[in-house]
Amino acid sequence: MSQLNDISLVAQVVVFKNTRAFDELVKKYQSPIRRFFLNLTCGDNELSDDLAQDTFIKAYTSIASFKNLSSFSTWLYRIAYNVFYDYIRSRKDTIGLESKEVDSTFKTEQENVGQKIDIYQSLKKLKDIERTCITLFYMEDVSIEKITEIMGCPAGTIKSHLSRGKEKLATYLKQNGYDGYK
Repeated sequence: MSQLNDISLVAQVVVFKNTRAFDELVKKYQSPIRRFFLNLTCGDNELSDDLAQDTFIKAYTSIASFKNLSSFSTWLYRIAYNVFYDYIRSRKDTIGLESKEVDSTFKTEQENVGQKIDIYQSLKKLKDIERTCITLFYMEDVSIEKITEIMGCPAGTIKSHLSRGKEKLATYLKQNGYDGYK
């Protein structure tokens, strides 16, 4: 039913240029997309907001290209994934995501302490693609099949990134006093 409602809203935006229908889509997906970026950026609220805004702008400007070959949410996550990697590519010219300067920025901007910091610190230990897979699968509860559509990788590759990422997270968390993680 939710998929039908999304398709109906998309049709209203495309056919009638109904911005209220697009507002409904934004309301529905704003929190999940922002949370996705919050995990990918290891807790940077402002950057997450900016990336989410870019995602919805791109979705609006290209909504006519939505062909309903996958769910609207999968299509939207694919845009979000591309927005994030465009951002990463643009940042590699100046400083990498894992640089000490960015790490210190994340530490000073962090509003919550304790476990949340530890989770974000452990996510920083992952490669970008591993972090994306872990975030989508474990934090956003997206299926392997949908992740393959979002990231354009075979299911076996996604499973490998999940396995390696999970192992790296477990190792980091064990080294930092969290027993029983695997």
